[in-house]
Amino acid sequence: MSASLVRRGLELLEPPEPPGQRKAAPGAQRGRDGSRAAGAARRRRRAPEPARNKATVKGRVVKSAIEEYHKKKPVNHLRENLKYMLKGRLVADQAITEQVLAQNRGRKSKDQPPEKAEKKKPEGTVFTEEDFRKFEREYFGIP
Repeated sequence: MSASLVRRGLELLEPPEPPGQRKAAPGAQRGRDGSRAAGAARRRRRAPEPARNKATVKGRVVKSAIEEYHKKKPVNHLRENLKYMLKGRLVADQAITEQVLAQNRGRKSKDQPPEKAEKKKPEGTVFTEEDFRKFEREYFGIP
């Protein structure tokens, strides 16, 4: 809000003056005699030109409601987008993609992917089938 609007609002809120007593003009009180004249000149410069009468039809282009509807109707770009996306099927080599990803990763440990632990192959048993049969005979007493 500008200072002039605040001043006007405060002047409206002041109690009415008795008829015999007059205050000096608000601009004269504050020592702004020159600024008032400049404001009036500015207002004179900004005088509005006579606007064109909008009630007349002269020069107006009639818009078709159907054309406006077709202009604003949403267009489905799915087919063009799919053609564009499927057009270039160049797949980079796996080693190159890994190298690019490694270069783009940060150096901090939180940016590094977790290292995959190598799976240990299950070792074969030391015992043979014959050893198991022998154990069965001894433990369970089966001949």
